[in-house]
Amino acid sequence: MSGRFVRSSKYRHVFGRSTRKESCYDNLRVSRNAWDTNLVKANPKYLSVNWEASGGGAFAVIPIDEKGRLPEHIPLFRGHTAVVLDTDWSPFNDSLIASASDDAKAFIWRVPEGFKVRADEGEELKDVAPVAKLTGHSRKLGHVLFNPAAENVLATSSGDYTIKIWDVEAGSPKLTLKHGDIVQGLSWSANGSLLVTTSRDKKLRIWDARQEKPAHVGPGHGGAKASRVTWMGEHDRIATTGFSKMSDRQLGLWDVRKPDEPMDGFERLDSGSGVCMPFWDDGTQCLYLAGKGDGNIRYFEYQNDKFEPLSEYKSADPQRGVAFLPKRGVNVHENEVMRAFKTVNDSYIEPISFIVPRRAEVFQDDIYPPAVGSKPAMSSSEWFRGKDALPPKVDLGAVYNGEEPTEVAAADDHNPSPPEPAPVPSPTKKPAPAAAAAEPEPDPTPTPSALSKGPPPSMTTQTASIKDLASKYEDDSPNDEDNDNDSSSFEEVAKPIDRPSHPPTTTTTTQPPPSSSQPQATRNLGDPLSPTPQSSKPDDFAPSNLDRAAASTSTSSQIAAQREPLAQSRAEPLAEQLPSATLGATPAAQVSSGGSTGGGEVLGSLAEIKSLLEEQTKTMSAQNETIGKLTREVDRLRAKMGE
Repeated sequence: MSGRFVRSSKYRHVFGRSTRKESCYDNLRVSRNAWDTNLVKANPKYLSVNWEASGGGAFAVIPIDEKGRLPEHIPLFRGHTAVVLDTDWSPFNDSLIASASDDAKAFIWRVPEGFKVRADEGEELKDVAPVAKLTGHSRKLGHVLFNPAAENVLATSSGDYTIKIWDVEAGSPKLTLKHGDIVQGLSWSANGSLLVTTSRDKKLRIWDARQEKPAHVGPGHGGAKASRVTWMGEHDRIATTGFSKMSDRQLGLWDVRKPDEPMDGFERLDSGSGVCMPFWDDGTQCLYLAGKGDGNIRYFEYQNDKFEPLSEYKSADPQRGVAFLPKRGVNVHENEVMRAFKTVNDSYIEPISFIVPRRAEVFQDDIYPPAVGSKPAMSSSEWFRGKDALPPKVDLGAVYNGEEPTEVAAADDHNPSPPEPAPVPSPTKKPAPAAAAAEPEPDPTPTPSALSKGPPPSMTTQTASIKDLASKYEDDSPNDEDNDNDSSSFEEVAKPIDRPSHPPTTTTTTQPPPSSSQPQATRNLGDPLSPTPQSSKPDDFAPSNLDRAAASTSTSSQIAAQREPLAQSRAEPLAEQLPSATLGATPAAQVSSGGSTGGGEVLGSLAEIKSLLEEQTKTMSAQNETIGKLTREVDRLRAKMGE
């Protein structure tokens, strides 16, 4: 192959950029509890970190802008009587956070206005107390997760093998989903109607949460270690990470409509021992996998129902917890498409920016599609009554200009296809002159300049316009080619054929025919452009042999006299049996010139030529034998005269 096929993608060159130590969040005490959780969560304003605290459980909240080394004592969010295992920020209120603890309780917290971790001189910072307590589980709570579409709807998983769906406003559980084992991972669909879970019994469950029963229960990853799951945004696809029975790390892509087995089977990642934490970015259609116990974050692009590997961020510093920032919080001025926060050595958190390398000084709208904003699609009461909707999205271009985010129209369905590529530009970008634009167009077909006027067309309109233009030019081009061929192709062949050259009859009667082989005779008779026999005399009739015969005695004269009738006997059959028209033009030329000769006459002429050639070949062979005898006789006589 002359080249290698390269897949087209705007995110093919995305790279992860680490942060210098002085710009990290240092002097932390990250929880060392062995429970499998992400340890850290993030939103555009704050970070939450599971804290290693004595005398009960606690977690810390750190403002995003408070970088560097933190004080030895910072205000904590205290209230649990056991270690905090998980936290989650509300998607619609950056100051609202929920926590899950080993004390079988979930608490709701509100970050105070003007919250800070560094006290001014003479100021004493106080710990923060919860604003609501959710009790109902009988054993520890391992996970807590807000609904991504409905406000104040919360899911909690417990060691009592249940998941409870809470109405935070009412402070009570409304729904209970019963499992057969401890839940290891859970994720909501984009419209908040379905919930997917993985558990220690190696089952994958898709729940219709408001019906309190699973829509699907099937086998997941077969390994003994924990598996994780994430719903792929507005797609009807699910991504899972887990282990095989041979303890290899795996990645699975599932179709929600046919979840009996993963699409194209499980993909082997490596033989690492740490759990892979999956994170889905619906804007770039990318999946990020962060491994526990290693410092690497690999990322894939979802395209054509499979994960295409992009690259991998590698670091020598292992991570135990990772959080990803919502898309509305990334730095659009630096072409940052995602930002991760990883814990390092349980002592500091390092931000990692994933950047599309571009030099443009303007907003890159093609890599920043509309993102989910901070406005819910429905209230908690509407969700519990059965409403389904996607939360409205905002245009990040307004964020780039320092303005308030503006909402954009919501998608028509819940599972749209990946973002469409930018519209193909019209064939010409030059606008028509003002004078020409004022004149009426005689041709009703819209020109490319007319198509480019007005608001940008939709993808469907643009595609139809391009097809019309292509068909227009396609109709004109073949006709022109056909007309050119009709007017010139046969004339070019006929001209060299009809051009007079050496008369064939004169050539065959005045020059001896060649005696080298049959293909030579075929070329001279069948090809009108081939040299005539006069220009291709064989060496058998070299003048030197005849001169030696003429220099002999009367016997030499006799040989010369015998040579003339032999040559005439060879030329006469061709002159008598082959007409001059046959020798002057081939049957193919006659057909090309549009003559009256039919296909049968052409075949008959070819058969006649073939038979003549066979007869002439026999005659030439006999004459060659006679000439050979005469030559030997000359040599004998010359030898005799020399004696």
